[in-house]
Amino acid sequence: MKKSTILSAFILVFLTTASCSRDFLSPEPESAINADNYYQNESQLLAGVLNMYDGIQGANALEGDLNANQGVQFEFYLTEMRSDNTRTKSSEGEAAQFENYTITATNGIVSDYYLSYYNIIFRANTVLEHLDVASDKTRAKYEGEAKFVRAYAYFNLVRLFGDIPFVDHVLSIDDKRTQFTRVPQAQIYDLIVSDLKTAVASLDNTHKNRASKAAAQTLLAKVYLTLRTNYTEAQQLCEAVMASNYSLMPNFKDVFFTENNKEVIFSIGFVPDNVLDSQGFSAEWLNSVGRSSGVNYVTNEAAAALDLAGGNRTAYSYRIDPAQPSQKQVVKYLPVADASLGIPATSVNPRTAGNDWIVLRLSDVLLMHVEAIMAGNSNTTAPAALNSFRLVRERAGLSADADGDITRQELLDERRVELAFENQRFFDLVRFGQAQTVLAAYSAANNYAFTGTDLLLPIPQREINISGGLLKQNPGY
Repeated sequence: MKKSTILSAFILVFLTTASCSRDFLSPEPESAINADNYYQNESQLLAGVLNMYDGIQGANALEGDLNANQGVQFEFYLTEMRSDNTRTKSSEGEAAQFENYTITATNGIVSDYYLSYYNIIFRANTVLEHLDVASDKTRAKYEGEAKFVRAYAYFNLVRLFGDIPFVDHVLSIDDKRTQFTRVPQAQIYDLIVSDLKTAVASLDNTHKNRASKAAAQTLLAKVYLTLRTNYTEAQQLCEAVMASNYSLMPNFKDVFFTENNKEVIFSIGFVPDNVLDSQGFSAEWLNSVGRSSGVNYVTNEAAAALDLAGGNRTAYSYRIDPAQPSQKQVVKYLPVADASLGIPATSVNPRTAGNDWIVLRLSDVLLMHVEAIMAGNSNTTAPAALNSFRLVRERAGLSADADGDITRQELLDERRVELAFENQRFFDLVRFGQAQTVLAAYSAANNYAFTGTDLLLPIPQREINISGGLLKQNPGY
């Protein structure tokens, strides 16, 4: 996604101002051009549609504004580093709060993510409020894209923060009550489900870096599994995606180093060696490369799980740090060359990497298919579930389930090694009802400070201060 080509110079001024405004849900225009008078034709609306994905893409820290919305580029802190999968290299600084469960309400990474994703919601709401300029041919498609993006953003926020403000339209400048009033999670989920149903009905499978029918079906299935309800519908949604034009890549490496491949359902596109459109997060996972280098390092627990059950996935999931052999680095999205693994450099400068971030892929769908068939039970012997499980394991060079009985624990373990370091582990632990047990044991073994309240992040203190007391904090903070 290229900011320089997606947006004309004058709307870029407006939208950049909007994304950086402190009052991020109803930014006050600082130029003569604003959303009310800009969206006059379909090409301008398309600019707004593409700008939603630009918001997810986030800002590379090399752009110079460390307070800019980082979007998906900060997500690993809030997910992988709060699980038993990754940690910091040196247990220092603000990043270490995630691994040792001492996150404060003033943590800047948490605040950036919260602001980023509400800004994505603002961008989606802006598109939805200007659909009248679209043609009959494209109106439903743009509505579906905007509602998919809004649902995607809300799904991440509600799982991370719990009860959150409900904003389904562009707010007026003085509407602080809506902006800062938390509503029950059920209300957020109702909007997510409604938005995704609209997206399923109005989209096709043309795109991978934009919303598609299959992406909406996959996300809706995951929502149903998270809510532990509608298992039959979740199964049907997974089967619809499995019957579409997607297939597992024969070689696991190619999932991550051949972009827009047949396994990818939805990914966030990045462009190498272009500061405005590249990503810097994978450089942060290296030793002494990024601004906060040495984060998202692989835990001994995750390495042991991969060594035991990863099969041919293991070599392309983690490696020994070449500069510090006692440490282990994530290989997925590696921005530098590794000749031993046959991985070329993806950019001249690893801090301007072009590796796309995969949000949804087919192997995730296959394992969700098993989960949906299991329907909250402790195991399944259904042939359809066994077949989906087999496809994932055989691609990894492993045998199918030997006893014809997949347990819930086996499924969770398989998801861990298949989707390692893809920001799934924390959410999986919560969805499977094992987060409290697993993370408490992991914390005790590593002298961390996990408690049950750490399953939700703190509402950023700056937002509570701005709200004048309207916005309330989560327990434990």
